[in-house]
Amino acid sequence: GRRERVAGAAEAQTLLAAAPERDRAIWATAFYAGLRLGELRALRWSDIDIEAGVIHVRRSWDIKEGEIAPKSRAGVRDVPIPTALRMHLLEYRERRPAAEGLAFGTGLSRAFDTKGLTRRAREAWAAAGLSAIGLHEARHTYASLMIAAGVNAKALSTYMGHSSVTITYDRYGHLMPGNESEAAALLDAFLDRSAETRTGGP
Repeated sequence: GRRERVAGAAEAQTLLAAAPERDRAIWATAFYAGLRLGELRALRWSDIDIEAGVIHVRRSWDIKEGEIAPKSRAGVRDVPIPTALRMHLLEYRERRPAAEGLAFGTGLSRAFDTKGLTRRAREAWAAAGLSAIGLHEARHTYASLMIAAGVNAKALSTYMGHSSVTITYDRYGHLMPGNESEAAALLDAFLDRSAETRTGGP
């Protein structure tokens, strides 16, 4: 498939700063926790443990059915909350007098409007001269940031809710740091050892 847009660390911060204040926590959760759209829409305040630094992903959201269970067992998971996301969640919670029900909903049980969220963000980014990004691309950005930070593929696979680490490698292997240069260095080292064995060198 085609490579989708991925924002760098600095660009993600710039995009968040320019996003509408009312929606910033949603985008921050996509950038820094990698939740899927349905998971963002179904997220409850009771799923967000800011003190423990964990988001408990327990459900998703379907356009027709509303709240549903994740499509696989891997979808039920705990995702760590980095400081960058914690700040946004705390600010968002302070503006919400009733911190219960759906965290990002327009009501206690009504999920946010995806089209409205995207439209507001695109307008704000266009006004700031920034290239727009989608929620799914923000999830890809999360994966790339975690890889750049040195998080191993198995852990990332768990945080992303992938059913297998193979999926993580297939989708994000090209982002693994040192991919080509490390492979070449390993082969060179092996060939050097083989040559030394043949010649009886040190």
